[in-house]
Amino acid sequence: MSTTFQLDTSTSRANPTPQPMRRLTVPALRGRKADGVTGEPVVMLTAYTARQAQLLDAHCDLLLVGDSLGQVIYGLPSTVPVTLRMMADHAAAVVRGSYHAVVAVDMPFGSYEASPQQAFESAAFLLKESGAAAVKLEGGEAMAETVAFLVGRGIPVIGHVGLTPQAVNVLGGYGARGRSEAEAEKIVGDARALCDAGAFAIVVEGVVEPIAVAVTEAVSCLTIGIGASARCDGQVLVTEDMLGMFERVPRFVKRYADTAGVISEAAAQYAREVRDRSFPGVDQTYQPK
Repeated sequence: MSTTFQLDTSTSRANPTPQPMRRLTVPALRGRKADGVTGEPVVMLTAYTARQAQLLDAHCDLLLVGDSLGQVIYGLPSTVPVTLRMMADHAAAVVRGSYHAVVAVDMPFGSYEASPQQAFESAAFLLKESGAAAVKLEGGEAMAETVAFLVGRGIPVIGHVGLTPQAVNVLGGYGARGRSEAEAEKIVGDARALCDAGAFAIVVEGVVEPIAVAVTEAVSCLTIGIGASARCDGQVLVTEDMLGMFERVPRFVKRYADTAGVISEAAAQYAREVRDRSFPGVDQTYQPK
């Protein structure tokens, strides 16, 4: 005797029914900036899980599987310990949970700096394992050769200048960058080098606003600001910061909700009802017919 099970899509957590829509492409996003002007800013948020991707996807052009998952998901002190395997698994979940946004995945510390060949092998692993469309790497002019190597072999790349978290040990902290004239010139030069190498977008993080504006005006590719300027071609935030999941966040974060408070209160109410035996009730239990 055999039994056939039919998936009930109205109750399945793992298999939601997607909307009929073509996923955005890297060339479509890149094409938003023409003659130095971007008519529609690019909306980008981080995502680490399938369910998070489902909730964010309709509102975003880009979903970034950031190595910030080291701190946000795993409770690590920085992004430095994050591995390729961690990034690939979370990126695969985000791809499964989305159908509209371009999914990009961070290349973790130590997976691309040694050589362009190492970077290609790491990027190919991430894209093959996850189905993501692009990779992001940190570093300026020193990484231009690597960016060109990847782009020339069919891998779309997002650069990252200014405050680069993977280099926190060299930078000495998470303070704003570009306050000195020399550092400001370097940030603009780094962005130009990455754009000339073929990056389709550059994250500009934690820099003083005039430098973010200067970078945006200096490059033909998209600039995605985080702690930068509204005049960048788009914006990105860590979703958990934006949702108010943490008590301490960088100055540049705007909290759009108090999700931590909602979760805490829901858990407290659940605990009260368990302890006074009011949960589960009739509606949550199976009664004899």
